[in-house]
Amino acid sequence: MKKDVKKIILNIIPIFLMIFLIKVIKNDYYLLLAYAITILASLKVHYEKNEYKLLIGGIIFMFLAEYIFISTGIETFTSQTLINMPIWLPLLLGYGFIVISRISKELLK
Repeated sequence: MKKDVKKIILNIIPIFLMIFLIKVIKNDYYLLLAYAITILASLKVHYEKNEYKLLIGGIIFMFLAEYIFISTGIETFTSQTLINMPIWLPLLLGYGFIVISRISKELLK
């Protein structure tokens, strides 16, 4: 059980880092670059077969979902570098798909 908790925490750390960087890096394009580096480093440390499909699918799905939310007025963003949303947002949310998948696997063991 202790090993499972450690794995879950290690998988969550990149997400917390990415959220923390929102306050530190004010430029959306630099933040996008930092997210890409964080995700690539995380995948270099631990990669499971076909996780790139989760990442790409998550980015596309979350971009479309956010676009619908924005177009219906449910959400608004002060940073609007990508069709009225921050350019880095789909990358953060898309990486979340990988983290959720990994945590689910640990919890269902």
